[in-house]
Amino acid sequence: MNQEQVTRMREGKGFIAALDQSGGSTPKALSLYGVQESEYSGDVEMFDQIHAMRTRMVKSPAFSGEQVLGAILFEGTMDRQIDGVGSAEYLWKNKKVIPFLKIDKGLADENNGVQIMKPNPDLGALLDRAKAQGIFGTKMRSVIKVANKEGIKAVVAQQFEVGRQILAAGLVPIIEPEVDIHSPSKAEAEVILKAALLEELNKQPADQPVMLKLTLPETDNFYAELVSHASVLRVVALSGGYTREDANAKLSRNNGMIASFSRALTEGLSAKQTEAEFNTMIGNSIAEIYSASIS
Repeated sequence: MNQEQVTRMREGKGFIAALDQSGGSTPKALSLYGVQESEYSGDVEMFDQIHAMRTRMVKSPAFSGEQVLGAILFEGTMDRQIDGVGSAEYLWKNKKVIPFLKIDKGLADENNGVQIMKPNPDLGALLDRAKAQGIFGTKMRSVIKVANKEGIKAVVAQQFEVGRQILAAGLVPIIEPEVDIHSPSKAEAEVILKAALLEELNKQPADQPVMLKLTLPETDNFYAELVSHASVLRVVALSGGYTREDANAKLSRNNGMIASFSRALTEGLSAKQTEAEFNTMIGNSIAEIYSASIS
């Protein structure tokens, strides 16, 4: 574990850019960016297009460690290069942005009101490869649809079980039990979730901290106990389908949480923009998300 990166993640000002759309969400992300499905053929060309988009974002002058603490990469991004250098290495050496890797294989079918993660039998090999490429931490996502105690406890138990495997490999896990923003029992689900998280965190050594990625809560500062917990390196917020304006407004009212936005970061960016237009748009977006993250 890189101690300079640990200290920076614990104490630094800024947010985490989520650049980790995978196969299922990539066509939509490209469409929003102005690249239609008719402009590429097959997965290889599709991932080349999304890598070009991410490269353009990362190389923008506005995208730097001054405001962006970290970036979450898709496996295909980690395995590609930016200016002839591995993506993770480029982020840290050229931008002082801490690299993370999305490691889950997607969601299982809904059961007990939640979707746990699909099995990931090759995780050990992926973690070894990630560490060799300079990755600092990982991210894995589950989804909570309703306030079902049994389901939520299953989500948290699985996240921490895998999280401890990630810690043993020398990486820092971002544990992400997303609560669906459209849940009819979102506030009740958050009460159950916080209790389950605290139960696991109280068993977690402070010298083996985890990060948490959580949906912005219904009650402002509801996760304050998690933000200040000795075994939590950082609590980051997902935008979850909120617009950037709404997500930033909610985030600014939750002290100590920082953004880890995906769609809210890329909102308004287009492949058809000139470099000046693109850099202005992403610069404004980064400044707004940064401001909400340091509240």
